[in-house]
Amino acid sequence: MNFKGKTVVFIAVIAMILSSLGTIWVVGDGGLIDQLEMGTLFSPEGARQAAEFKTHEEKLKQAYQTIKSSYLHKVNDEQLIDGAIKGMIESLGDPYSAYMSPKQAIQFQQGLESSFTGIGAEVTLKNGRVTIISPIKDSPAEKAGLRSGDQVLKVNGISLEGMDIHEAVSKIRGPKGTKARLQIARPGVRDILTITVVRDEISLQTVEAAMMSGHIGRITLTQFSENTAEDFARGLKKLESQGLEGLIIDVRGNPGGLLPSVLDICDQLVPDKQKVLMTEDKSGSRSVFNSKLEGKKPYPIAVLIDKGSASASEILAAALQESGNYALVGETTFGKGTVQTTKSFKDGSNVKITIAKWLTPKGNWIDQHGGTKGIKPDIPVDKPAYMNAIPPQVKEPLQRDDNLTEVKNMQLILDALGYHPGRTDGYFDSQTEQAVKAFQKKEGFAATGKLDAKAAEVLREAFISFLREPGNDITLQVAIQYLKKK
Repeated sequence: MNFKGKTVVFIAVIAMILSSLGTIWVVGDGGLIDQLEMGTLFSPEGARQAAEFKTHEEKLKQAYQTIKSSYLHKVNDEQLIDGAIKGMIESLGDPYSAYMSPKQAIQFQQGLESSFTGIGAEVTLKNGRVTIISPIKDSPAEKAGLRSGDQVLKVNGISLEGMDIHEAVSKIRGPKGTKARLQIARPGVRDILTITVVRDEISLQTVEAAMMSGHIGRITLTQFSENTAEDFARGLKKLESQGLEGLIIDVRGNPGGLLPSVLDICDQLVPDKQKVLMTEDKSGSRSVFNSKLEGKKPYPIAVLIDKGSASASEILAAALQESGNYALVGETTFGKGTVQTTKSFKDGSNVKITIAKWLTPKGNWIDQHGGTKGIKPDIPVDKPAYMNAIPPQVKEPLQRDDNLTEVKNMQLILDALGYHPGRTDGYFDSQTEQAVKAFQKKEGFAATGKLDAKAAEVLREAFISFLREPGNDITLQVAIQYLKKK
C-alpha cells in the first residue's frame, strides 16, 4: 500500500494485560493527526475552541482553588490534573478513548511485543463491563474455557465495576504462575461462573498454513503483527506450489493487529487493485486505500469469521467480501470500526482518543456503537452447544444427584466426546454416572463414576484436543464443502 507520505499504524492490543480492543494510530509528517492538530491550532475552528475554553477557564480555576484551600485531606496537583483529564475522557462515553497513567502507558507499549505475560485474551469495555473479545489460541484463557462475550465482574474478589479499561486490566495482569480467579457473566447463562486462570508467558505465532484434503489450503491468522504479512506470503506460496485449488483464511478469534500487515495481505488477495478500506474524519473527509494486486487469484477463497474477529480482521474480511466477492463463513463479527490516536505528555502519561471511522469498500460502517454492528457472514453457521462449555474446575468431586453448572458443562463435554450422558441440564443422574465411568475407564482411572480434579483435568485436555480436530470444526467443514462446489 502506498501511504503517500502518511505513516499509518494499526494497533490491536491482544491480551488482558494491555488495553481495549484494536486501536488505529495515525501519526507522522503530513499524517491525519498532524492535519488535525495543525487545523486546530491555526484555523478559525481552533480560534473558536480557544475562545470557548476561555469561558470555562474561570470555573476550572475556582474548582481547583476550592479543593486546594478547603478540602479536608491533603491532595497534590498531579492527582487533581490527572483526575480532570480522566473525567473529560470518561465523559465522552467512548469505550476506545482513555487516559493512561505513565505506568499504564508502559503496559500498553509492552503489549506490542511478540511475547508477554498474562492470561492471553483481548478485552474491551462494553456497556460498562470488561468484556472478552477473544482468547488467544493456546493461551491460559482459552484452556480455562473463557469465551468471546464473557463479562469479567471480579478478579480475585475485587470488583471491576466503575473502573476504566486500563485500571481493570491492571487488576487482571500479574506475574507468571500466579492465579487470576475471575467471576464471569456469560450471555445466555443464568449463573455467575468462576474461572481460575494461571497467568503465563504468551508467545505469538500469528500464521499457520496447511494443505488439507482435496488440495484445499487453510491459513490461520491469530493476529496481525509485524511479520504476519511476510509469513502469510510464504505460507501462501508454499500452498500454491503444492497445487492449491481452494483457500480458507481463518480469522476466528483474531482481535486485530497492525494496519500495514493487513493491508499487505489484502495486496496479495483483493483483486484488480480494488478498494480495501476508507477512513473518514469528523469533517467527513475520506482517505481511500486500494489493493496492489493486478488480476485475481485462480482459485476460490472463503474466510472463517466469528464474534471474536475484530478490527483488522474485519478490514480483511470486508475487503475480501465486498471487493473480492469471496464468501464469509461463520458468525457476525465483533464490530470495531473506529480510529484512535494518542497524545503523550511529558510525565509519560497519554490520552488515547477516537478521531475517525474506518469504512468498508462499499462505505459501510460496521462499528457496534452506531454502525451496522459487525460484518455478517454470507454462509451463517451456528456453533453447537458444547462450544460454550467450560471445562469443570473441580474442588469437590462431581457425583450422583449433584445439580450444578459444573455438571452441565461436564455433560456437554462428555456428549461431544461421544460418552452420551443422556442429558445436559446439570443434573447428575445414573446415565451421566455411566458416561463418567466410561470416560474414566478409557483414560485409565478407577471407574468410580465421580469426576475428581485429576479426571477433570484430563477431560479438559481431551476436550481441547477435540475442538482442534479439523473434522470436528463445523464451520471449517462447511467452508470446505462450499469450496469443493466452487
